[in-house]
Amino acid sequence: MHDVLIRNALVLDGNDRPGRHGDVAVRDGRIVAVGAVDGGARQVIDAGGRALAPGFIDVHTHDDLEVLRNPGMASKLSQGVTTVVVGNCGISASPVHIRGEVPDPMNLLGEAGDFRYADFASYRQAVEAARPAVNVAALVGHTALRQNHMDRLDRAATAGEIEAMRAQLRASLAQGALGLSSGLAYGSAFHAPSAEVAELARELPHGGLYATHLRDEFGGILAALDEAFDAARAPQAAVRVSHLKCAGIDNWGRSREVLHRLDAASGSQDVACDCYPYAASASTLDLKQVTDAYDILVTWSEPEPAQGGRLLADIAADWGVTLLQAAVRLQPAGAVYHCMDENDVRRILAHPLTMIGSDGLPRDPRPHPRLWGTFPRVLGHYARDQALFPLHTAVHKMTGLPASRFALGARGGIHPGGCADLVLFDPARVRDTASFHDPVRAAEGIDAVWVNGQLAYDGSEVVSRAGRFIAPGG
Repeated sequence: MHDVLIRNALVLDGNDRPGRHGDVAVRDGRIVAVGAVDGGARQVIDAGGRALAPGFIDVHTHDDLEVLRNPGMASKLSQGVTTVVVGNCGISASPVHIRGEVPDPMNLLGEAGDFRYADFASYRQAVEAARPAVNVAALVGHTALRQNHMDRLDRAATAGEIEAMRAQLRASLAQGALGLSSGLAYGSAFHAPSAEVAELARELPHGGLYATHLRDEFGGILAALDEAFDAARAPQAAVRVSHLKCAGIDNWGRSREVLHRLDAASGSQDVACDCYPYAASASTLDLKQVTDAYDILVTWSEPEPAQGGRLLADIAADWGVTLLQAAVRLQPAGAVYHCMDENDVRRILAHPLTMIGSDGLPRDPRPHPRLWGTFPRVLGHYARDQALFPLHTAVHKMTGLPASRFALGARGGIHPGGCADLVLFDPARVRDTASFHDPVRAAEGIDAVWVNGQLAYDGSEVVSRAGRFIAPGG
């Protein structure tokens, strides 16, 4: 007797090959049979030819505290996401000791009182106690380590501070962290020289993970890529370039050049990247990115909350000030930057080394639609409607590829012995509905999601929470 038996499905196994029609049986949280399956089950579903895929893996999230605040994780389950990787862009919920104000961009995760996890083990225990609806794997942020051990962040760390950061990273890795992340474009880490990051990366084991929000995604992107590759070379760590993009109008059209540099590095190092399927980014309102070259949508502002949802240019015009003066008055604030070219986005999405990551910001009161729409947008808009790649390739970029590149063990595939994270969806109907002006909307066509063998989402609401904390190796 199986726990779950899904019959008559188009099984997309996560290995970038066309699907095959068949059945999938689940028992005790594992897939036990694939193909023509005999026997009964406590729950039998007739897929009616709909697609059955491994649960999607969101390799780039800022859900560190969201999985504790809102463990139902509807924004992810409604897309078919069953596993999130947190701690990206150098910012993580642990190990963190906040001594004053939360530095930008760690304030994207929460307020000072939300950071309660002075060591990684306590964060892991909190996730396990909360039992969120999705699985959680975590990186340790470079910026988080810096603010733990430095009196100010607009300078390089001293040798003693670097050693203290290394010790804390070392302990976190022993307690189950996936690796190290950095966000060198932000003011809180921009003054860290390459040598500081490289010294921290030496704590990574052979093949350990270094994920980086590059120091420059604009004109200096090639040098920033080289810096990332250099940091991981001595420990022979794996480089994961976060939300790869060619930002800024002067940088549009350079995606071939950027991807060529990525390909060249892959000949001697383990490198890969993630990308979200939109030509706009989102983060805090960064004064260095204020420009009239493209639209900037203000999503929130602490001193001027009424301006959330308006273009920076319109706010500045109403106030009779420059864009920069308006941005200063709005601080601290968040923004969406329409800073990319669609052709670059398509080229990066289609590249064989590219995985899918949402980079969603769950605390934003008007989030970028990627928070709710990333994965169905890839399946519906790019794979089905635009034929950018086949459906099975889209699924591979969300499942088998990230599972292998982030050391998630038996997840990301449909095969006997694999973890029973599964998503049933209709290839003809699946689509994102979230938009920049109406961003909190669930996708269509995601009909059921199982996490560790338990039905977690029934196509309309979260029905159970069966997620686990995932240490390296799954």
